[in-house]
Amino acid sequence: MDYAEEKINQAEKFVEKQFEYINEIRDYNQKKVLQAFIDNRVAPEHFYTVSGYGHDDLGREVLDKVYASVFKSESAIVRNHFTTGTHTLACALFGNLHSGDELISVAGKPYDTMREVIGLTGCELSKRNSLIGNGVKYNEVPLLNNSDIDFDGIRQAVGKNTKMVTIQRSRGYDLRKSLTIDVIARICDIVHSQNPDCICFVDNCYGEFTEKYEPIEVGADLLGGSLIKNPGGGLVETGGYIAGKKDLVEASAIRLTAPGVGSEAGAMLNQHRLIFQGLFMAPSVVSDVLKGLVLAAKVFEDMGFVSTPKYDEKRTDIIQTIAFNDEEHLINFCKTVQSLSPINSYVTPFPELIPGYEDKVIMAGGTFIEGSTIELSADGPIRPPYAVYMQGGLNYAHLKLVVEGIYRNLAVKIR
Repeated sequence: MDYAEEKINQAEKFVEKQFEYINEIRDYNQKKVLQAFIDNRVAPEHFYTVSGYGHDDLGREVLDKVYASVFKSESAIVRNHFTTGTHTLACALFGNLHSGDELISVAGKPYDTMREVIGLTGCELSKRNSLIGNGVKYNEVPLLNNSDIDFDGIRQAVGKNTKMVTIQRSRGYDLRKSLTIDVIARICDIVHSQNPDCICFVDNCYGEFTEKYEPIEVGADLLGGSLIKNPGGGLVETGGYIAGKKDLVEASAIRLTAPGVGSEAGAMLNQHRLIFQGLFMAPSVVSDVLKGLVLAAKVFEDMGFVSTPKYDEKRTDIIQTIAFNDEEHLINFCKTVQSLSPINSYVTPFPELIPGYEDKVIMAGGTFIEGSTIELSADGPIRPPYAVYMQGGLNYAHLKLVVEGIYRNLAVKIR
């Protein structure tokens, strides 16, 4: 056993207590998902598909009910027609906001791609077709110390004319704290005390099954996420989901399709089984991710890097960050992850401008499904503090091997 293997094994033993708690969350969520399958009588006939308009698709109807059961919501739509997580969230926003309505982001600036949806960035054509371009008023509550939610600021910002607040659970390309379920509950309580009719909409990307409860259970009205993140379990090829109050979900479906069509059409093209099976596997896959990231956090901390969340902090998403304050370290980190990926291990990633992002971004992602972030990937914008965002992993064993490889690489670079 060499120095790197010994270091990783020592860290693994050190975090056994954290692993036990993650197993507890896994078991709780697996039981919840299994019960949703049992209660909705999922059967092989629900894997069959229809063509054309997709009318009378029994499997699609049951799939929606299973997701609604899992997320404890009145309704849900689960569709492979959502092209990205951003598209999914945009349908929820455009479906429920209209000219003159006010939208408030209560967790500071939204994720880069969502800024273009809102109309804060982008080309002239994008801005004309954004929320602001369609007459929606936008405001945001800055974070305290660029990290914490400003609860008093939310209380002051939300008024009787505020139609919706958007709550981004994960940190995005930022070093702020990701939002725990307890924090989301407090935000929803404040918002609804100021305006009972205001829609609390949660961007749930990266957060599913990381805690025992989901945002609808603590006061959120609507949430959305991507199927190539947590709930897809690494199997689903594309798509997204929206869950929440029935009228809000249907309004989102109308934006996806058309008025008069809503959630009643859309051929699923033989994707039912993968989406069902991916959801069933998701709690265990997410659990393995969390264990791998806890291990990574401990190793990175021991190396002297500023890495968040810390190994013993409560986790609410599948992302681990390291702020290098050095462009070269960021690029080398991503190259190492790519070299230890099952797909395209021989490819060298480099920074590039990507649609929807303001800065060049370097992305390492040797994934079976393009862009999948429940699979192991690492990326970051080329801007201070030159932070890398490491996320996903289909199994703990692979994550452990990658952490060992990163340790070997960075230990040499920083000597």
